[in-house]
Amino acid sequence: MAKVTGIGGFFIKTSDQKETARWFSEVLELPTEPWGRMFPWRDHENPEKEGYTVLGLHATESDYYGPSTREFMLNLQVDDLDGMLAKLRSQGVEIVKVFEPDPNGRFAHVKGPDGMVIELCQPADS
Repeated sequence: MAKVTGIGGFFIKTSDQKETARWFSEVLELPTEPWGRMFPWRDHENPEKEGYTVLGLHATESDYYGPSTREFMLNLQVDDLDGMLAKLRSQGVEIVKVFEPDPNGRFAHVKGPDGMVIELCQPADS
């Protein structure tokens, strides 16, 4: 059965990606690029499994989170995107967009509570 397996990322809108990256890098001593940063990890239950969580920085004008007007978007990793989308549809959840697969995996946006958009990701096999 399809399930959420972890947090794939947290994306925020910022009026100045370079300045926000500089702030994270210098103030928090967390090296960050203008697009954001990846945090690698190993699965606690399966140490051979590796992955990453992304802190993504998007321009304030970005419509990637649309139709949400929020300044953030949560990305959740799932083990079976098609199964998860079917399960959500059966519960009346609006599927906003299903993206073409890319080298990082398969992605879809669904409408969550209070108008937020949540990104689901089935990571590509390592």
